[in-house]
Amino acid sequence: MRLTADIWVAAYLTRLRLIDVPAFIVQRGDSTAGAVLIKLNTLDGKACCYQRSFDLMTGDRKWVVLVEGDEAEVDVSVAKQRSFDPDLWVIEVEDRLGRHLLDEPGLD
Repeated sequence: MRLTADIWVAAYLTRLRLIDVPAFIVQRGDSTAGAVLIKLNTLDGKACCYQRSFDLMTGDRKWVVLVEGDEAEVDVSVAKQRSFDPDLWVIEVEDRLGRHLLDEPGLD
């Protein structure tokens, strides 16, 4: 059984809060099955957006970069994704060190 999107998001925000990394829900998606985008803002005009992807070879789900570069360009891409998917969650993480925790056990 998989975690619902709202439980995963709550756990993710808690883990970030524990290491003093600010994160905000920009768009609240479907609480059970909404996809999640993570926008990492490094507060220097740059950003990176991550999405979960399904590896057809292994069957694993992993976080991959959807788009990265100037924050304005990343925002345009996120807005386009939001227009396609009304059930989408968008979380913005702000960290100068680029910490997102997506590669840590339980979040990977």
